[in-house]
Formats: sequence, structure tokens, C-alpha cells
Amino acid sequence: MKLLYTISLSWIALLCASQSYAQNTLYIPPALTGTTFNLSAQSGTTTLFSGFNTPTYGINGTWMAPTLIINKGDSVTFNVTNNLPVSTTIHWHGLHLPSKWDGGPHQIINTGSIWSPRFKVMNDAATFWYHPHGDKKTELHVSKGMAGMIIVKDAAEAALTLPRTYGVDDIPVIIQSKAFDVLKQIAIATEDDTTVFVNGTMQPYLNAPAQVIRLRLLNGSTSRSFKLGFTGNLAFSLIGNDAGLLDTSTTLTRIQIAPGERYEILLNLTGKQSQTIYLKNFGTELTNGIHGSAQVGTTGGMIPGYVDNKLNGADFNVLKIMVTAPTSTPVTTIPTTLVPKSPFPISSVNKERTFLFLPEPPSTPDKMVEGPFLINGNSFDMNIVNDTVKLGHTEIWKLVNGTEIAHPFHIHDVWFYVLDINGVPPPLYERGKKDVILVMPKDTVRFITKFEDFADPIVPFMYHCHLLHHEDEGMMGSFIVVDSTTSVKNYQQDNMIVKVYPNPAATSWLVEGGTDSKEIKVTLYDLMGKMLFTRLLSPVSGKFATSVNADLLPVGLYVLKINSEFSTQTLQLLKSNY
Repeated sequence: MKLLYTISLSWIALLCASQSYAQNTLYIPPALTGTTFNLSAQSGTTTLFSGFNTPTYGINGTWMAPTLIINKGDSVTFNVTNNLPVSTTIHWHGLHLPSKWDGGPHQIINTGSIWSPRFKVMNDAATFWYHPHGDKKTELHVSKGMAGMIIVKDAAEAALTLPRTYGVDDIPVIIQSKAFDVLKQIAIATEDDTTVFVNGTMQPYLNAPAQVIRLRLLNGSTSRSFKLGFTGNLAFSLIGNDAGLLDTSTTLTRIQIAPGERYEILLNLTGKQSQTIYLKNFGTELTNGIHGSAQVGTTGGMIPGYVDNKLNGADFNVLKIMVTAPTSTPVTTIPTTLVPKSPFPISSVNKERTFLFLPEPPSTPDKMVEGPFLINGNSFDMNIVNDTVKLGHTEIWKLVNGTEIAHPFHIHDVWFYVLDINGVPPPLYERGKKDVILVMPKDTVRFITKFEDFADPIVPFMYHCHLLHHEDEGMMGSFIVVDSTTSVKNYQQDNMIVKVYPNPAATSWLVEGGTDSKEIKVTLYDLMGKMLFTRLLSPVSGKFATSVNADLLPVGLYVLKINSEFSTQTLQLLKSNY
């Protein structure tokens, strides 16, 4: 990563950001419900610091985004209008949906245009979020304010005695650290993220009733991990993580949360009326190597400005909670049994893949902590599909971190169960359905997942590091899900019928057809228009056939043109690694 140096905030401002008191009411984003959601990406200015107008982005406003509350089984439509001066995307982080509606870098929303993804909600009840995911633009757009929560509800969650009155005892807690220059402009690609926000609020306080409350924790930071707990080591109950409720609640006093991760916790405030409690970051307890700990790297590598950030390796308050009178119908108990889970059996695995994280060569101590980083030796390319998986297959993905900084790995489309970390079962808070896992330096993590419901041979899903500057610098890959039962297709135009199979192909495509033409020309191009193969055919009794070799081609998309004297057919083909 090449850092853009900014003038640091003064030490006085830093002290204000980490004082033991808070002075701003926690902003609770408005909740939108229903099946049709009209969302407008907007730009403007927001007064985050007295006397300064900071240029910001938001959804349905100029800062942050509303919370979307949807129900499992509903068919929903999101009408996203881009009123920004630049193109953007919106990714529905954690939702299981067709790749064409995923909102990755391939689904660009140009200025002034509307994108309307439509899909059936298939996720279990959990906390998700939405944010931009443009090629090399994710950190900028998220930092400027485009981040919102998604709450999915279902019948299993509704049957439990849980707090669920939004904004009263069911509270969204979107934690982000941001950097500002001396003019209070939001800065990216810098380690000066010394201002902490919750729901876009600095130094926030929350009035919470003296009963069991539910905090939906989301780390929406671009880089920083947190180790969260409460003053006095007050215990809380973990009930859910990224993609669903756990089977049983777990009592904890700390929980580590990396960028992109979500956790649902219950905090019992019964009998604590008039008390003040702080949600704190215990940065002194973060293991070295995690962005936000006191140190990254063990061989002398340096991230410029990292050691000067006084939040790194420090304990500080995140949210002040002032306990008020209970509501008229308080929840006062914490359920032990939640929602049963059925992890995928190892016996069902069809394939195992390995993903190796290393710096871009040549490797140096600085690059081992600073990057840019690659996955399996590749930097992200919009025109390349890195992996092909088969619909209905269960796979184990092995993540090997050869760098000296921890990477939160996120996969789109599916959720997973962590099998082991260095051969040892994961800690309690990382069990259950996940879509982000923090891979520590030199660690190996294995997870199991199943690719169900959605196949598209053309439009890919993403996997990537959720440190957004790592993602923007290329630490991201793409994969497609293919339905092997429908790989043979017939194409008909005018007097010519063409069959191309298999598609995707690992070694070659077979082209067969019938025509009245006396000559057929078959030509293969890459997406830049470069001709890779051409052959003239003379049909016999109106039939023609040939093969197109794919052995030496990189995995990705290609264009096949078949010309007769009467017509031209243009087809998209995929070279896979199967």
C-alpha cells in the first residue's frame, strides 16, 4: 500500500476522542421495512467538527444509510439511484442471492442511473450490511459514509424471547474508525484513523432501559479490528454471528471483531437503572499482527504512521450507555437454547482448495505488513475468473496467511462453518454461520461451505480481504458457480443452429452445427478483442464441427464468433479450472 500522508490530528483532538465521557446522542438510523426499498446514493456536506463542513456520501441523506429490515421468504426489490458525481456499486454483504444482483465491482451503477436488484430473501435471521464495492473505490466510498445495516427476520427467531424493538432494546451499533486531515476532510490510505464513530456519531451516548438489550455489533471500519467488552468486565451473552443465531448462547466478557464481521450480543441491564456503563475497546489485549494492536510484523517491517496512531494497542471507550427505567414490557431473561445448526458433513466434500496470501514480489519486511498483497499469486483483474465451482458441491477452503498482518477473509454468495485454525477447533465466538474470518499471520484456517441455489457461467462472485485498502490494491479474486447439468446449449439464428459444449470448459470447447452456408468461420477472441483462434470450415451435408483448444488459455471469459454468409452468432464462453 502506498500511503497518502496527511497532517495528523492534534494530540488534544485525540484525547477528546478517547475521553471517558460522551457528549452526543447516538444516532439510530431510520428503519425501512416492506418489500420495495427506494435508495438514493447522495453526496453533500456534513458538520462532523464544529466550524467545518466535511464532504460526505450517504444513502437517502448525505451521511450513513438507513437500516433495511426484511423477512426470510419475501421477494424484495432495491431501487438504487446513483445521485453521486461518480459511479458506485452497492453490495449486500452476507446475503445469499444471484451473482448479477450481488453488487460487486461488475455491477456498476453509473451517475444518474438506477439499478434494481430483485431476489427472494433466503438467509436466516441475522445482522448483515450493505456498502459500495467498486473496483479500487471501496475504501473511499465507505469512508465517506456509505454503510448501512440489514436485519433479516424469520419465524425461528420470532419464536424466541429476545429484544426486538428497534432503537429501544434492539440497537444497531456500527463501529468505524476514520481519518481526517487538518481541514477535517475524510482521508484514506493513511494510518491516522484516530476518530471513532458509532452509527456516524462521535463520542456517543445511548439511553438504554434497565432490562435485557440486544446490541447488533458491526465493524464497518476500513482496517481496524476491535476487542470489545464492558467496564468492570461485565459479562454479556453472544447469541449470533455473521450469518445467523447460534444453537446456544455463550457467556463472554470480550469479543474480537474484525472489519466486515457482525455479532449479536445480549446485555442484561436489569436492576442497573441510573448506572453508566461503557462499551470499550481493549486494544491492549489484541494479539500483535492484528490491525489495531500495538504492533504488526515481527521482522522489522513497518507500516508508515502505524506506531504514531495512539489508538493502536490502546484501551478506549466506544459507547457510553446510561441506564434508564425499563419499558412496560421488558425482556429480563436470556435464552439458553437458540436455533439448532447442522454443519455440512465432511463426508459430503467434493473438492478442497487452497488460498495463499503473500505480498507482491519481491518480498521485503515492509511488504509483509504493508502489501500490496496477492491471493494465490494473483492481483484482482475484472476480466479474469479465478475459480470455478459446481452448483450443489460442498467444498473446503484452506486459507494460508504467509504475511505478517492479519487478513479478514470474506466470501460472497455463501456462508461457512470454520473447521479448524491450525488444526484446532475455533473459539466459541467463531462457531456458527460465518462469512468473514480473521486469518492471523502464519496461520492456516479451514472452512466448509456449500454452493447452492444460484449458478451463472458469466457473472462472478468475489472473495477478498476486508481490509479495504488491501481489497482496493488487488487482494481479491472472483469465482463463478456453474450448473454442470445445463452446460450444453443450442443457439439458433436465421438458417444456422450452433451447439457449443461444455461451457465452462477446462480443455476445449466443441462447436457443432447445421447451416445452408457453404463456408463457416469460427473465431475466438479475448475480452480486449484480440483474436486467439480462427478456422474456416466447409459443412458436409449441411453439418459442421470443430474444437477450440482452451488448454493454454487463462481462466476467464472469451467471445466466440461464428460467421456464415447469411449471419453471425456471438457467444460468451468461459475457461474454467475444472
